[in-house]
Parts: sequence; structure tokens; C-alpha cells
Amino acid sequence: MASLDNFDMAAGRTDGVADCVAFPGRFSAWTRALILAASAAGGGAAALAMDAAHVAPVLGLAAFAGGLLSTWSPCGYSSISLLRPTGKGVRAVLDWLPTFATHGLGYALGALILGTLLGAIGGIAGLSGFATSFGLGLLAVIGLAYGAHQLDFLRVPYPQRRAQVPHDARQRFPKWVVGGLYGLSLGLDYLTYVQTPLLYLVTAAAVLSGNVAEAVALIAIFNLGRYLPVAVNLLPVTDYQIQSWLGRNQERAAIADGAILTAVGAAFAMLALA
Repeated sequence: MASLDNFDMAAGRTDGVADCVAFPGRFSAWTRALILAASAAGGGAAALAMDAAHVAPVLGLAAFAGGLLSTWSPCGYSSISLLRPTGKGVRAVLDWLPTFATHGLGYALGALILGTLLGAIGGIAGLSGFATSFGLGLLAVIGLAYGAHQLDFLRVPYPQRRAQVPHDARQRFPKWVVGGLYGLSLGLDYLTYVQTPLLYLVTAAAVLSGNVAEAVALIAIFNLGRYLPVAVNLLPVTDYQIQSWLGRNQERAAIADGAILTAVGAAFAMLALA
């Protein structure tokens, strides 16, 4: 995968990034096709035991998974790795807790702002829920299209600002302030690169809800998934160990992403047609 938009502190520029992970050999086209088919079949089968009441929980699980997957890459983690504790040991971790807290508050504020905006847009447009035939049909199309995109069978638009948080901020503010600023920037979800198109599924559901409280809740769940990986800094592991593990598993994360999108899309397609 191309490196994520590295912030050029000298020139103040960003560089473009790929919209999805490439699969050089670990997952052949046949393997990915099998995963696509199995995910669609599994989602369709699950829909047989579902009704409209299950749509919100499924979206909540998908949102949380999307949040976790959004930072599951060395380039995605590189931005929040700048918030790591200074030094080693219990004292360093305790001194880092205010940064961890403000980072979470930034995500919460981002969810409130973005969720309110999306819910209000849906309300003004007269939308009244994502569990309608129209809503489920639209979510199904998004899930199936972006599932194929992540599994590298289809190219569809991937609208976002392809940039990271500004790395030089840590040189201008205390770390706890930077934690909050980074949390807000990342918590608004469209100000930085996000590896998973599950964000688009969650965004569409938030608009379709036509309800500010429901929209905020969906974005908050997504952001919770984005925020929790930062807690790895509470463990006695090095940045190199984290980055290496993420690098080894990045393709698996993209496969999981595509499988989730496809399964949810197939399930919602079945419900829309029922």
C-alpha cells in the first residue's frame, strides 16, 4: 500500500494515497472471490433470521468494526503513535493518561458535531429511518459495492481528504492538547484519511435515520472503535512492535473489511426485498 499522506512540515503539503490495500500474493483473486461469495451467502442467510428490529444492532456492530479497522495499518497508526508516553515505566504511563483522556474527548466532540450535522441533513430531507425498504436498499448497494472495492474487484469513488493530522503540532503544544486536537480531527472522520469504507455505510445510515440522537450514536460507536486502539500505549510494547504487527496483518484487515461490508450489504438487500 502506498504510504499514508505524510505531512511535509517544511512545505506544508500532503501526498496522495491508494484507496484500498493491494494484494500482491497472500490473497489470490480466487481466494478473494471465495471470500466475497461466502460473505454474501452468509449475510443473505443471516437475513432469514432478521427483521427491522435487528438493523440498528447490525449497524452498531459494523460501525464499531469499522472504527477498529480504520487505524489497522502502519500508516494509519503512525499519526496516533505520536501521542505515545514519553519514557518508560508506570510513571510515564500515569503522566500520559491526561493525553489519553483528552484524545477520547476529542473523538466524542467530533462524533457530536458530525452526527448532529448528518442527522439534521436527514431530518431536513424528510428521511425517517434506515430500516425502510429505501434505506435498506441504499445501504445494501453501499455495502456490496464497497465490499467488492475492498476485495479489489471493483473501483468506486472513495471521497475523503487524503491527509493525516499535522505531525508538527506536537512541537507547538503540550501533548495533552495535541491529544485533544488529534482526537477532534480524527473524530470528524472526513478530515483525515480513513482506511475503511465502512465509514460511508455508517454515514449513509446516520443521514437516513433523520434523527440527530441516532446519528450521533452511530458516529460515536464508530469513533469508539477508532479511539480504543490508542490504549495499546498502556502496554509495555514498543512502537516498532506495534507497527510491525500492523504491517503483517494489514491485508487481513482489508479482507475482513471487505467481508463485513459484503455480508452486511447482502443481509440488507434480502431485508429490502422481503
